[in-house]
Amino acid sequence: MNLEQLRGFVEIARTSHFTRAAEALHLTQPSLSRQIATLEGTLGVELFHRARGNVTLTAAGERLLPIARRMLADAEMAASEMAELAGLGRGRIRLGATPTLCTSIVVEVVAEFGRRYPGVDIEILERGSKSLIVALVEGQLDLALIVTSVSSESERAVLVREPILTEQLVVAGAADAPWPPELATPVSLETLARVPQIMFPTNYDLRAALDAEFRARELTPTFAVEGVEMDAALRFAERGLGVVVVPAMVAIDRPALRVAPIAHPGIARTVSIARRKDMAPTHAGAAMRALIREVADRFTGADERLTRLVQRVEAGD
Repeated sequence: MNLEQLRGFVEIARTSHFTRAAEALHLTQPSLSRQIATLEGTLGVELFHRARGNVTLTAAGERLLPIARRMLADAEMAASEMAELAGLGRGRIRLGATPTLCTSIVVEVVAEFGRRYPGVDIEILERGSKSLIVALVEGQLDLALIVTSVSSESERAVLVREPILTEQLVVAGAADAPWPPELATPVSLETLARVPQIMFPTNYDLRAALDAEFRARELTPTFAVEGVEMDAALRFAERGLGVVVVPAMVAIDRPALRVAPIAHPGIARTVSIARRKDMAPTHAGAAMRALIREVADRFTGADERLTRLVQRVEAGD
């Protein structure tokens, strides 16, 4: 059993297709098939159900998949640490973040990190917090920015979380369209529920938090559009198709949006850096963590853009 075989196995599991996996790995399909056949012979089990146009994992394949991902992650970590013996001139960092954070703090972090450490490659995985936690546990990420608590006992045993900031949610709508008259500022959830909203997919952390607030008050929100990703939701709001609830820092540098605060006590979420306890941080990982904390402090402190946004929120214009 070798890393090339495991890499091929993981890619086939991801694509559910031998040919597409071979293309992604820059191999021929027969070569990849031979690798998997050798791996299955070594392990003494079949890893895939093979049907025409449909490849699925067997029970043995399901058991092997998280182990294979961890083994590949450990191999990459070893290579990265060896490369980093010369310092931060080379290396790689794998950062996960939620869609909301990718449009705000992560943009600043990646831009600044690239300026400081141009020789270090950055890989970004954009997923919901639960998916990011799974990726961390399986060794696919070095760090993740999450907005939900580590839930299961096994996850708590493996991961450590470091809160870095609290993001306040605001209501955003088109700056050049009349503000819905029923939405007095600050906006109560009772009145917000009666206004057409642009809603994220149900697997979004932000959507789950908002749904929980509505359920707690036995409110049923009105949908204008449902199931759109962050960038589309912001663009729809800018075009006046409805209002959207987003973190305040997402509205920074978006003059086409008008924002208003949510009535007391508001809705806030804690953003944390998560990492595995049993993986020693690399030089690049330690530098990234320090920079994330630095940027988070700017977002919550004296950052000029956030100050302007707060003034817009308080003024309701």
